[in-house]
Order: sequence, then structure tokens, then C-alpha cells
Amino acid sequence: MTGTSVPLCSVCIANYNGESLLADCIDSVLVQDCDFSVEILVHDDASTDGSLELLRARYPQVEVITSADNVGFCVANNRMAQRARGEYLLLLNNDAALAPGALHALYKHAQAQHPHGILTLPQYDWETGELVDRGCLLDPFYNPVPNLDPQRSDVAMVIGACLWIPHSLWHELGGFPEWFESIAEDMYLCCRARLAGHPVQVTDASGYRHRQGQSFGGNRPDAGRLYSTYRRRRLSERNKTFVLSVCTPSPWIWILLPAHLVALCLEGLLLATIKREPRIWAEIYGAAYSALASARVRLRAERHRAQQSRHISDRSYGGAFTPIPRKLQLLLSHGIPGLR
Repeated sequence: MTGTSVPLCSVCIANYNGESLLADCIDSVLVQDCDFSVEILVHDDASTDGSLELLRARYPQVEVITSADNVGFCVANNRMAQRARGEYLLLLNNDAALAPGALHALYKHAQAQHPHGILTLPQYDWETGELVDRGCLLDPFYNPVPNLDPQRSDVAMVIGACLWIPHSLWHELGGFPEWFESIAEDMYLCCRARLAGHPVQVTDASGYRHRQGQSFGGNRPDAGRLYSTYRRRRLSERNKTFVLSVCTPSPWIWILLPAHLVALCLEGLLLATIKREPRIWAEIYGAAYSALASARVRLRAERHRAQQSRHISDRSYGGAFTPIPRKLQLLLSHGIPGLR
């Protein structure tokens, strides 16, 4: 990496209690061999471990933004994007690390995009090294479906653990929706970008390693079964419903939203009954309905704004969706998910 005054790329790392993770993440950026300038920003979200001491002692070249309060992933990245000087942003989780050649691959692919859009790298599991996804497709209810096809570069979304975006496009789309708190903010950004005619793609070179589920728990099988936390599931079901409500083009919204709400109700009632745990309905599924009702005015306004900026056809938008419900696939493969 060169040291010119104006960076081409700003790597933005949101951190909370990541003292044991930061070195792998930052070092993977510092060793990148690329012929353009890169700056690194870390937003520390009121960590209670030794993250700040590590950053100050070992990485004086990193710009650190400290928060007095724990504000969450969306706010943290929006703050870094506001401070960043690069033409491109790379959002990188503190529990992820770039493979050699990652920044070069992203920039090379970005130069071939017309118009410019969102990019990611192939994601590999930290422990096993297995390919996790090459970006994701979406099912009709906006559940992410990992893309494993090496011939497919166009996808519906990429996860915020490694998300490359032109700084100008970030501002055009308004960044992450802070009212999401966390979870599915990346889905929202990608769907908004695609509606506006910007590609969402994955490179065919390099990659990144990721400790999946490190921040929120769950998100990967454990001894053949899937586990999650109440908070992750609550935010996931609520925010996916928000994205579906805002981004689905008409007339499909009038079919998919009612079908989604019926499926969500049945799923919640069945899980609560099978596990004999009313908390499942109250804290996850019932909460999604309450949130949808409370946010209806905001969602209506956001939907108007998103659909007004739309520059692709229904067919093009739907081209990154797959008809088979992802939850059905997971149920057949791993059984009923557990909650912790």
C-alpha cells in the first residue's frame, strides 16, 4: 500500500470488544499488495476490553473513532463513512480477514462495473477453510441463500462483513438504515442499490475468512443443528420484513407481503408450541408484527423513496431470487433450529 495523502480506499472496521480479533483483521489489510493508497478506520463501540489500548499501542496509523455509548453496527459504519476520505469504502468485520490480493481484486472488478455497484469477495469459513458463499441470492421471503456457483457473479446481496461500495453510491443510498439497529442492513442496502440499477456482484479472485456468528451467535451449524439467539432471530425476522415491505416492486408486494406474514405467523406458533416456549412467539414473531405496525409510516415513506429511484424491471430485480424457501431447505437438512 502506498502512502499518498488522499486514499483510494477507506477500510472501515466496526469494533466492539474485539481485542482478540483486531490484529488478524488489521494485519490482513496492512499486508495487501496494491498500487493505491488505503486508509484504515476503526469505530470502537464503547468496548470494555483492551481494544483501544491495542489500537493505540500497535496501530498508530489507524484512525480510531471512539464512542461513549454502544450504538450498534449501522451507526458505527455510518460514522466511519462520514469520516472516510476514500473514493471507495470497504466495510470489514473485526472477525474477518482479507486473503492476499483481496483489495487488488476488488478494485480491478470495480473498474469493470458499469455503472459502479456493490462488491464482495468469496467468503470462507475461518476454521475449516470451506467456501461459505459467493454472495447470496434471496428466496421469496428475503431469506439469504448462499451462492456457490463459480460462474455466477451477479447476486442479490452481499453481507456487511466484507462489502465494497463507491463512496458516492453509499451517500446516494443513504448508508445503513440506523433504525434497523443490526442485521439485514446489508440486505437493505443491496436491494436498494439493485432497484436503482447498480449491480451487486462477487469477484472471481481472492477471498476473505470469517468467524461466522462471532458477533451475534448462531448463523452456522453446531453438531449438525442450527442454533441462534433470541436477539438475532428477533432482529432478523423484523428487519427482513422491513426490507420486503420497502423493496419489493408492485404488484408482487401485494402477493408476497401477505404470504410472508401468514408464513411468519404459522412458523412462530408452531415453534412456540413444539418447544413449549411462549417466549418464542412474544419476543420474535409477535415482536415482528408489532414493529411492522409501529413503523408503518416510516416504511411507507421509505418505500416511496426506493420505488421512485427504481431503474430496473420486475424481471431484472427478480433475477437474483430463487423460488425454494430457504427455511424449508434448512429444516430438511438440520431439523428444527435451537434458540439460546
